[in-house]
Amino acid sequence: MSEPTFLDRASEKLWVDFQEELSFPSSRPLLAHYTSIQTFEQIVTKEQFWFSNPLFMNDLEELQFGMNEGANELHKSEAIRLACGAPENHRKLLQSFDYLFNDFDSKHVLNTYILCFSEHAPEDNDGLLSMWRGYGNSGSGAALVIDTSKINENSESPLIVGKVHYASKVERKKWISEKLISLAEVISAHAKVEDDFFNAAWAWMHRLKSFALFTKHHGFHEEREWRVVYMSDKDREQSFKKYFSHLATNRGIEPKLKEGLHNSQPVVLGADVKR
Repeated sequence: MSEPTFLDRASEKLWVDFQEELSFPSSRPLLAHYTSIQTFEQIVTKEQFWFSNPLFMNDLEELQFGMNEGANELHKSEAIRLACGAPENHRKLLQSFDYLFNDFDSKHVLNTYILCFSEHAPEDNDGLLSMWRGYGNSGSGAALVIDTSKINENSESPLIVGKVHYASKVERKKWISEKLISLAEVISAHAKVEDDFFNAAWAWMHRLKSFALFTKHHGFHEEREWRVVYMSDKDREQSFKKYFSHLATNRGIEPKLKEGLHNSQPVVLGADVKR
C-alpha cells in the first residue's frame, strides 16, 4: 500500500466527524418536498424540479456565515501560522485559499443550486405542520415524497445528496476553530514541500463548502432537511448547463436550474464527499 499523500492526511483529519452510516447513500430515507398545488402541478406535468440559487433563498445568511467565518478564522488562526513554520509557507497557504475562495465566489456561486426536502417517516400520513405552514401553502398545498432507495449511484454526478446538520452560531464557530487546529496538526507533522500548503488550502476550502451548504441554525431543526445540491465546479463537462434558466418573481429575475426528471443523471455519494 502506498504512503498517504499530504492531501489524503488533511482530508481524513477534516472529515473525521463525517458519519457515513447516517448519510446518503448508506442512509436512504423517504424525502418529502412541500410546495403549493400550482408548483406541484408544474412538477408533475412538466416532469421538472426547479432548483433555487442559495443567494435567493431564505437561509442565505446561514450559507454566507459558514463560508465567511471559515475564511476569516483561517486568516486569524495562530495555530495555522505556527504550523506553517516559515512566513512564506503561511503566505502561500493564505494566498492559495484566497484564490480558491474568490474563484468559487466569482465562477460558481451563481451556478450553485439547491432543492430542499424534509425527511419523512414511512408511517407518517400527515407530514410536519411547520413544513405545511412554511412551504405547503398553509396546508392547502402538496407534499411529493421521494423514495431515495430508488436512486442509483454515480460518483461523477455534480448533484450531491446530503443531510442538513443543525447548530447554533457558537457551535458552528467552535467547529471551525477545532477543524483549523486539526488541520494545523497535519501541516506541522506532514507539510514538506510548497504544494502541501496549496493542498492544505484546497482541503479546507472543500470542507468549508460542504459545511456552509449543509449546516443551518438549530432553530430550523424541526424541518429535518435534506438537500440535493448542484455543484458547478464538479460539472467538468458542463452537462447541466442546458438546464440553467430563470424565473420572474416579486424579488426580480431569479436564476433556476430546471432539472427534467426523465433526464436526471443518477445522483450520489453524500454531501460530505471527501473528493
